[in-house]
Amino acid sequence: MTAIHLMPRAGLACLALALFFTNAYAAATDYRFELVEPEIAEGPEAIVAVRLIDERTKEPPVSGAIIFATRLDMAPEGMEAMTTAVEAMPSTEPGVYRFRTDLGMEGGWRFKLAAKLQREAETVQGELLLKAIP
Repeated sequence: MTAIHLMPRAGLACLALALFFTNAYAAATDYRFELVEPEIAEGPEAIVAVRLIDERTKEPPVSGAIIFATRLDMAPEGMEAMTTAVEAMPSTEPGVYRFRTDLGMEGGWRFKLAAKLQREAETVQGELLLKAIP
């Protein structure tokens, strides 16, 4: 009879632990990338800087992300096949990720990123629109 009374309590304890651990980590959708500057001078040494923001706290920017995929193309101008190389650079401030690229043409560019965060199972993805100016 004692075992029967313990079963509902054990079930409630397991449910409480599951809820605790489920809420302990954020989802990938709780993060977003944003451009430091939406307009960047065109040229072979253009620097694109982005911040990774935790939507739950809004600040400070999130440091320590491992950005493992980038793509920069002219999809906003109807030229998705026109891509350019992107090279990661050292950060000059926490939570800001810098990239060197060749913005060889003025106009709209799309910057796609994918990153992993410590203790986050899902991949954080972003798609940013920037403008190359003369």
